[in-house]
Amino acid sequence: MENKNFKDEIIRISGVNPKKCMKCGKCTATCPSFDEMEYHPHQFVYMVESGDIEPLLNSASIYKCLSCFACVERCPRGVEPAKLVEAVRLCAIRKQGGNHLKADAIPALLDEDMPQQALVSAFRKYTR
Repeated sequence: MENKNFKDEIIRISGVNPKKCMKCGKCTATCPSFDEMEYHPHQFVYMVESGDIEPLLNSASIYKCLSCFACVERCPRGVEPAKLVEAVRLCAIRKQGGNHLKADAIPALLDEDMPQQALVSAFRKYTR
């Protein structure tokens, strides 16, 4: 998939409009994983906006994000960097082929203590 398609897919999955970002850096300033990340929240937003997706897909930063949504809370414009990070992470998983949950595999995964919502969510997440 080319970068334009990745950009469109990430924006569609996340529901975030990266063009709203005014690059103030408040999201990065509040990020508890700042020291661990190669690309910080404000950089994720800018890179998605500019279509520079490939470095993000190959970065360990997508797995360092805690999904704590501190960046979302601090953003004065309502941009949600954590949702972009999660969308990039999902695209990376799909690109690696880790999104194959077949309907035939579901019965083996069933557990009477597992809420059905978790199973439905996993099925939606790991299939196209």
